[in-house]
Amino acid sequence: MTNTHGESPTSAPAERPSSGHPRRRTVVAATAASAALLPLVGATPSAHAAEGPSFLHGVASGDPLPDGILLWTRVTPTADAVPGSGKGEPVTVTWEVAEDEGFGKVVAHGTVKAEAATDHTVKADVRGLAADTAYWFRFGAGGVNSPAARTRTAPAEEADTANLRFGVVSCASYEAGYFASYRHLAAREDLHAVLHLGDYIYEYGHEEYPLQGKALRTVQPEHETITLADYRARHAHHKLDPDLRAMHAAHPLIAMWDDHEIANDTWSGGAENHTPGGEGEWAERQRAAKQAYFEWMPVRPSTEGTTYRRLRFGRLADLHLLDLRSFRDQQASIGDGDVIDDPERTITGRRQLDWLKSGLSSSTARWRMVGTSVMIAPLAFGAVPAHLLGPLAELIGIPKEGLALNVDQWDGYTDDRRELLAHLRDQRIGNTVFLTGDIHMAFANDVPVKAATYPGDAPVATEFVVTSVTSDNLDDIINAAPDTVSSVAEAAIKATNRHVRWLDMDSHGYGVLDIDAERAHMDYFVLSDKTDQGATSEVRRSYRTLSGSQRLEEADGPLGT
Repeated sequence: MTNTHGESPTSAPAERPSSGHPRRRTVVAATAASAALLPLVGATPSAHAAEGPSFLHGVASGDPLPDGILLWTRVTPTADAVPGSGKGEPVTVTWEVAEDEGFGKVVAHGTVKAEAATDHTVKADVRGLAADTAYWFRFGAGGVNSPAARTRTAPAEEADTANLRFGVVSCASYEAGYFASYRHLAAREDLHAVLHLGDYIYEYGHEEYPLQGKALRTVQPEHETITLADYRARHAHHKLDPDLRAMHAAHPLIAMWDDHEIANDTWSGGAENHTPGGEGEWAERQRAAKQAYFEWMPVRPSTEGTTYRRLRFGRLADLHLLDLRSFRDQQASIGDGDVIDDPERTITGRRQLDWLKSGLSSSTARWRMVGTSVMIAPLAFGAVPAHLLGPLAELIGIPKEGLALNVDQWDGYTDDRRELLAHLRDQRIGNTVFLTGDIHMAFANDVPVKAATYPGDAPVATEFVVTSVTSDNLDDIINAAPDTVSSVAEAAIKATNRHVRWLDMDSHGYGVLDIDAERAHMDYFVLSDKTDQGATSEVRRSYRTLSGSQRLEEADGPLGT
């Protein structure tokens, strides 16, 4: 198993003039249903803290290895030591891992210190466990135990693993709906892990997204997150959500960030949603957001301040997780073809792109999965009727006067994409599957080197794009019934982009990805109503790619649990 991190850029590019992007785009995340924990919904930690240590924010695990797992929790030492306050004395925290829920067969244990310097969050990087094995874990402090939770290690590095199954999620706006997707994933017992492709939180303040006054919940803090204390408090508020906590308690999380963990349309030297004059220096805000992320997420810390890394799951699959925010150049202006094709501009950074190409070439796994927070398949909107261009522009956060493509995706950095896809073609690297979020729509894409020559030229990879957990999509923006107005836009996009095999512009939900030696299969689950705490879910569509084909086909039906 390898766990490889990338580099920080030696110097950020000089900030370029604004591209004219709108000031606001998406939303914020955290807190939902679950009857037993409803008193927590919308509350701050201080309202429920006991006199002694407590575990108000649940527990989590992540980044499974063949011999280990990363465990996480946050201790509230006293009622006034709320997240981001800097208050609270150090607390000694115990942790233990057991084979059984009753902790009669403890196989590993230890202690760690919770301190204000890390917002009283703690992590235990446990090793020496058995491969591909389910465990229970918990923490303790001051005679109080945390809730017990399940986790699972990865298969042994050379194991002939029969199959892997992952939940796949992205884009959870706290104010736009409830986290029923997390609840449904928590209820499953057939997942190896949940893959979160970014926008776990949003930086915006209350009703700063264009919700037309229909925010269902109020995020904390109510103002935009800018300081370290702000980001800590926002992460903490998310982890009061019982559905989110249930998902963390049921499965290990494999997470990467996108832009909203910092600010909308983040690039290496700034962000669309950052004003240097009124919101401080970008470097300071970026450091604060990343520090809070590594404190509050079950992700192994990186001294380089990045989330790109590689995980291996036996001989069946490698998972390459990308950081497409820390090293990219500023997004181009819409329609500026000379800029988006400039070989000097990058979305990955040179070292990360070389790392990815090398990892794909040297992989001995049957499948090569790549977690990319933004869509890699080309996507043009030129055939969409004019009356829908404005709402689509609002949805994906680009100027409304024109919508040829989304320059925040790989479409805005075509030379990096060309180099990567040509590498797959020239090195004859098969079975590469991109897993993507960000765009609040679901897609099933073939990925050609040149979209204009598809399907004459064979694609070199496939891509599964999951929709949002709650963040607004097209029918939300235009306040229309699902599958009505959007069907016109969907047909137009498919006509212009022949490699797009299927798309859904209206639904909210999650994906379940199943991989075996013969195929990679994605079930696209949709929620009955994101505004309903008890929303049901069902499979809207299923697609698969057969080993060696590099093409998607609609599956006969969904997989069983």
